[in-house]
Amino acid sequence: MSVAAPDSKKRTPAELARRKSGAPIVALTAYSAAMARTLDPIADLLLVGDSLGMVVYGFDSTLPVTLEMMIAHGAAAVRGATRACVIVDMPFGTYQESPAQAFKNAARIMAETGCAGIKIEGGEAMADTVRFLVERGIPVLGHIGLQPQSVNVIGGFRAQGRNEAEADRVMADARAIAKAGAFAIVIEGTNEPVARRVTEAIPVPTIGIGASPACDGQILVTEDLVGLSDGHKPRFVKRYAELNQAVAAAAAAYAEDVRTRAFPGPEHCYGPSTIERSPKPTASQRR
Repeated sequence: MSVAAPDSKKRTPAELARRKSGAPIVALTAYSAAMARTLDPIADLLLVGDSLGMVVYGFDSTLPVTLEMMIAHGAAAVRGATRACVIVDMPFGTYQESPAQAFKNAARIMAETGCAGIKIEGGEAMADTVRFLVERGIPVLGHIGLQPQSVNVIGGFRAQGRNEAEADRVMADARAIAKAGAFAIVIEGTNEPVARRVTEAIPVPTIGIGASPACDGQILVTEDLVGLSDGHKPRFVKRYAELNQAVAAAAAAYAEDVRTRAFPGPEHCYGPSTIERSPKPTASQRR
């Protein structure tokens, strides 16, 4: 079923920044031109997330993802999108060393993909870097709360803001990144009351994932949303389809047609319209 876009206006970081307390921002991930093309009429923001390391490449975390991977997938997503704002994640180790390092790599991502901006993880410690990038013309989407690139420091994928000290840190991170000039901030894996308070306290839109319905927008990994990821379903994911089952069923039907020589038929071939078929193999022959 095709879904009509709310309008055809091109989404930009500046336009999304004006959505604070307005129409919720619809954000999804896209790692390919085909997926970006499918989601482009629907989503306001398409994130080429370093989550592709786990979703596409089968890594245990996002840490092995390289700049070259992000550029390749980012360029593909940009080719598939004409309306949505495409943002590309900066992978681990490409921006933490210094603002200068971050600018060099962010500029390369922007130039080689054509994306509208980049996303970096981190709070107060990354505020100077965010400011440095924004002052040099690179729109930044912030990312606070649970930060997958820091799982080795925080002790795994666990919700943030579970006590007063953590809640204070999340709030301080949000205020620092907003003040530094991020056009919006992703809040991931954070206790709902904390994410709600952060959304109310800062002047830029928040985009939640495992955060709060009060956020100014929401994002999910598309493969989680449609049931194309592995068996684990995070608490914050709502499945809107189970495409793993549909793909498996389609592949099984194809396999049966190949094994029984029902596919390809004349309509799938070039040249003469009549195909001489071999007799169907018996069950014992198929074994």
